[in-house]
Amino acid sequence: MSSTRAWLTSLLAPVDDGLTRMREILGRQIEEPSAAVSDMTSHVERFRGKQLRGALVLLCGEATGNTTDEHAAVAAIVEMIHLATLVHDDILDGAEVRRRVACVNQRWDNQTAVLLGDFLYARAFALSTELSSRLCSRILSETTRRLCVGEIEQANRRYDFDMTQDEAEAICGAKTASLYAAACELGARYPGGNEEVGRQMYDLGWQLGLAFQIADDCLDLTGTTEEVGKSVGTDVEDGKITLPVLVAYQRASDDVRARMRDIFTAPDLEDRARLLVEQGHLGAGLEVARLRARTLVAQASERIANLPESPARRSLEGIAEFVLERSF
Repeated sequence: MSSTRAWLTSLLAPVDDGLTRMREILGRQIEEPSAAVSDMTSHVERFRGKQLRGALVLLCGEATGNTTDEHAAVAAIVEMIHLATLVHDDILDGAEVRRRVACVNQRWDNQTAVLLGDFLYARAFALSTELSSRLCSRILSETTRRLCVGEIEQANRRYDFDMTQDEAEAICGAKTASLYAAACELGARYPGGNEEVGRQMYDLGWQLGLAFQIADDCLDLTGTTEEVGKSVGTDVEDGKITLPVLVAYQRASDDVRARMRDIFTAPDLEDRARLLVEQGHLGAGLEVARLRARTLVAQASERIANLPESPARRSLEGIAEFVLERSF
């Protein structure tokens, strides 16, 4: 185990029991008599990865003194929704590798992958209807709507170098930060607790999630498949203008801007992300994006500091640092 992965494992230690129960619930929920579906769900279980969103449900519950017997099920629902988004994102990105194994769309095909993502969403919301409170269903149905709107907006703004940083962050937030925010809010509020505490934890999750996505956008440009554990360079291949690219473009000369547009749009180019790094002068864009992520994490850390001292609070502090330092 790498030192970074070992670090994350230690950060999640205060909710080990809850994570074990979460994984057991998730495994039962995606069991299916169909041999074809079972083969696919066994495959996507290998995408399990960090499970940060589910862990945040549990950690925020512990840190705010709000843990219930149903928190593990809420965490499992959040993770099933996340799994569904991964399967669908890989189709949208044309990705080949996820968690160092073939993406569903590569091992099977796009049509089958769409249906598997839908299956996971269905199982998530079916479980949410069995809980004692409707709060989980209400929050996560709205969150899923925002996820979809974010992806649609991003698809609609391909090759759009004229968008503002606020517009880029709004897209980034909807498609990633919204699920982090929902996880933290549910941890602090479920089954119907203090709304003000829930709002504070929602904001914490939004800041962590947005920082996570910005860091991910930087890794997509500078990382390797071996380091990150998934396909990289897919944003450029798909025409997505992420924050580091947008800032670099805004600060570039007319000649560099023209080169950047050509790298995004010229037919039959190979390894567009590498060409962009080599010719697009992305240094300034990457620096600004990383500074923005650090600012968001600092804001999140201020919210964490307001929580009572506990192992869960210390873990949240460590996760905020992990979001910036991770390489996968």
